[in-house]
Amino acid sequence: MSSQGLESIDHSVHLTHEWINELVGRLDWSSHRSAWRLMRVVMTRIRDHLPTNETAQLSAQLPMLIRGSYFEGWMPKVTPIKERSAASFIGAIDAQMGDASEYRGADDIICVFDLLNNRITRGEVLDIQACLPEDIRALWPQP
Repeated sequence: MSSQGLESIDHSVHLTHEWINELVGRLDWSSHRSAWRLMRVVMTRIRDHLPTNETAQLSAQLPMLIRGSYFEGWMPKVTPIKERSAASFIGAIDAQMGDASEYRGADDIICVFDLLNNRITRGEVLDIQACLPEDIRALWPQP
């Protein structure tokens, strides 16, 4: 039992740490803060390429804290965005991760895709991939 009686929040914190720890291992990074930031940046970039219903379906499989960061700053009126190239997708992430010393670009983005392959259902991954432009979808390993 939680010392504050807020088991759902405690559980979400625990799950969020599990996700971050797994990503740190995949990345072979020392900074959990940078791994958390990369996960948020990649996931919000994915979100902005998805139709509203798919955005909601993905969110249902995320721990509460990750779900909150996934929706932070979302503007459904302007999604899905028109950008279609993998270079633009990676460039937008690079711009937000530029000062993270361990960040290596596309290889690290693929680690986030691998994390999602492991943490959400295969069916949901396939649905998300089907919504992405082919150029971006090609970056995401099959589940």
